[in-house]
Amino acid sequence: MTRQLTTPRLAGHKLVEALIAQGIDTAFGVPGESYLAVLDGFHEYADKIRFIACRQEGGAAFMAEAQGKLTGKPGICFVTRGPGATNASIGLHTAFQDSTPMILFIGQVASDQRDREAFQEVDYRQMFGPGTLGMAKWVGEVHDPERLPEYVARAFHTAMQGRPGPVVLVLPEDMLTKPITAPVVAPARPAEAAPTPAALAELRERLAAAKKPLVIAGGGGWTPEATAALQSFAQAWHLPVGCAFRFQDLFDNAHPNYAGDVGIGINPKLAARVKEADLILAIGPRLGEMTTGGYTLLQAPRPAQQLIHIHAGAEELGRVYTAELLVNASMSQAAPALAALPPPVDVTWRAWTDAAHADYEANLVPTPVAPLDMAEVIRLLDAKLPEGTIFTNGAGNYSGWLHRFHRYTGLHRFGKTQLAPTSGAMGYGVPAAVAASLLQDRWVVNIAGDGDFLMTGQELATATGYGAKKLLVVVVDNGTYGTIRMHQEREYPGRVSGSDLFNPDFAQLAEAFGFAAFKAESTAEVDVALNAAIAAGRPALLHLRLSADVSTSRSTLTAIREAARKAHHA
Repeated sequence: MTRQLTTPRLAGHKLVEALIAQGIDTAFGVPGESYLAVLDGFHEYADKIRFIACRQEGGAAFMAEAQGKLTGKPGICFVTRGPGATNASIGLHTAFQDSTPMILFIGQVASDQRDREAFQEVDYRQMFGPGTLGMAKWVGEVHDPERLPEYVARAFHTAMQGRPGPVVLVLPEDMLTKPITAPVVAPARPAEAAPTPAALAELRERLAAAKKPLVIAGGGGWTPEATAALQSFAQAWHLPVGCAFRFQDLFDNAHPNYAGDVGIGINPKLAARVKEADLILAIGPRLGEMTTGGYTLLQAPRPAQQLIHIHAGAEELGRVYTAELLVNASMSQAAPALAALPPPVDVTWRAWTDAAHADYEANLVPTPVAPLDMAEVIRLLDAKLPEGTIFTNGAGNYSGWLHRFHRYTGLHRFGKTQLAPTSGAMGYGVPAAVAASLLQDRWVVNIAGDGDFLMTGQELATATGYGAKKLLVVVVDNGTYGTIRMHQEREYPGRVSGSDLFNPDFAQLAEAFGFAAFKAESTAEVDVALNAAIAAGRPALLHLRLSADVSTSRSTLTAIREAARKAHHA
């Protein structure tokens, strides 16, 4: 076949054309002199794709990671060499641990300056080293500009196939300025693994013979159709479903089969139920440390429970846990196949499932706290904002209230409604919320701790600069790194060090960024402030002042101190 030629374009322009051909209409980044030709390409095709200039590369990478979660396509981030790449690494690591498709494009020094430790030069293959404990699925560097479209196509396929994840593509500055004729490649159609008939037959036989089965759903690669199929399967078999750490939006939380989230701050009754189960059907999660309670709910390498593990990445299966059945399948293939399995005539575990949901419902009843009750704050947000609102958070004890008391419903109509880092990355919530508000016409709420917010709060400027509207940031300010303080009080009671915070007036800070801003120190004030924030017609921030003694929805630092004191004197 004769190779099709196109009108010569600068490689930097051709790269933007390739993104457009892949269906990308938004890219995030911080501009740098190492990829000026690409920035000029964004100018050339501004009617087809927009470049969102962020305030720091960590925020830009978090935004791209959120884009990947929301769209199922790779989130796109551009940064410059050296400092830009190192700043962006936090978002790359988040995408890797969260199994999120993402492509990080990094400008590189010119080819004739390589290996001299030129200005900001880094060897990115060594830095991001692909592998099961690296930060990227693949790191490529384009030296021949005519092969640039090929590299872009490979990056898209690699990011989406198998276990989704991030890819790094390095772009030497001089390569981007050369004219090329190579055509862009057609949109990526990632290959999908499907469960074999034999695996499905064995799965059905083992599941039908169980007495106390439990489903744990999580991981990347889910689609609205796959989550609907998961719910149909669980409903037909009357199975209890727990969602892995920070994947609570994979199953309707109001469904009578929902058992709760299997993660940090797990309901003790659900933790006991995981241990008591005689069969765990893990659909999609890696079964990492947070979901398994430090590998104690399921003992590694051989759990006490029968384990059937379905995962899109063959390299993940058997890596930590041996199992009775390992199934390599993408979620878009596995979930419909499970939904097609005929359930047994008599399901013997109905009472088990009903009890699991009853335990979840009982755990929604809070212990009232005065003067500001965070459980009630979450209830007010749910009552005042429409179904399908996207909630984001970073890392910290404050997230426990959101995880415990918010209910993710209407999932099949809206897609992703939870954006949160399983990697435990602080600072994720604000950029993720900004990205979501710019990408979709839905309300977005970010719940942030004071320490968490100040890591990436400058991205409020990105929100106002690019016209975000249905965006609400709730800053929970207790003047401390709460999680670290909690651990300190447990391990070294009364010896607080390095965890106190000295904060600005968050409301004034938000106003400086063009946000409407409100304060509250009591639950009643929150009710009034939320009404005003929602009606503001522009992004808003609500600053909540909370006592440092309030640690999580289930415990307080006072109680932790007392427990630590008793342990110290025992």
